[in-house]
This record gives sequence, C-alpha cells and structure tokens, in this order.
Amino acid sequence: MARVLEQETRFSELFFDYLHCIQALAGATGTPEPALRRFELALLGHLGYGVDFLHCAGSGASVDDTMTYTYREEKGFIASVVIGNSSFTGRQLRALAEREFPDADTLRAAKRFTRMALKPYLQGKPLKSRELFRQFVPKKTPPEPSDSSQ
Repeated sequence: MARVLEQETRFSELFFDYLHCIQALAGATGTPEPALRRFELALLGHLGYGVDFLHCAGSGASVDDTMTYTYREEKGFIASVVIGNSSFTGRQLRALAEREFPDADTLRAAKRFTRMALKPYLQGKPLKSRELFRQFVPKKTPPEPSDSSQ
C-alpha cells in the first residue's frame, strides 16, 4: 500500500478496510480471493479511482448483463463486440459494483480489473499484499487418507 499512497496523507478509512480484509482472511475457510478483491476495489476508491461499473461510458446507458464492455483507462467501460483481456460482461460489472463474487468467473474478472486499474500506481512493480496476506491465511493441507481396513 505504501507504494500507491501519497506520503503524509491520512487514509484512516482505508486502514479500516485493511483491518476488515485481514480479519476476513484470518477467518476464511475457503479462498482468500473475495476478501482480497474487495480490499483492492476499496483501495482504488480511496485513491480517487472512481469507476462507474453500472453505466456505459460511451452512451451513459445502464450496463446490460448480456453485453460485453471493454475497459478504457480514464474513461470507463464502453460497449464492445471485441472480446479480450480488458473485456467484461455486464453481469460481471454489476457484481464488481456490488463487491459480490458469486462464481470463479466473476472472481477472475475482478482480479483482471484490479490488476489493470492498480498497474499505473504500482509503477511496474508487483503488488506485495499477496505476500503479506499469505501470513494470515494458513496453507491448506490435504486430509489424511482414512484407513478403511479397520
């Protein structure tokens, strides 16, 4: 976080989001991905990176769950027939707006978006939060095979 925040600036709400993320990770029984994505989206908001996930930047119309939108830095999401790494469905955009990730596809879309949006702030360096958060999420070990001969 230190790399993307201005020095000497107070971000008390961000640190509450950070605390909530760490608490969610510490209590997580499944994948840490939803907590990480929520924190990254909150971080973007605190950086002033306000993205309208619910409206097409080109037309102003509400996103349609069945349409595809391409993300354009500093513009937003624009309806598109081209599908690529910067493309998202309207359904995915609604999920991002609500900070809800009902399936693996939506989680992957959230990760793609946060990586794209944070990239200019990171100046080509990797995000270190994953390393830090691994400290709070115990590595899952496979269950011991049961002895069925008894």
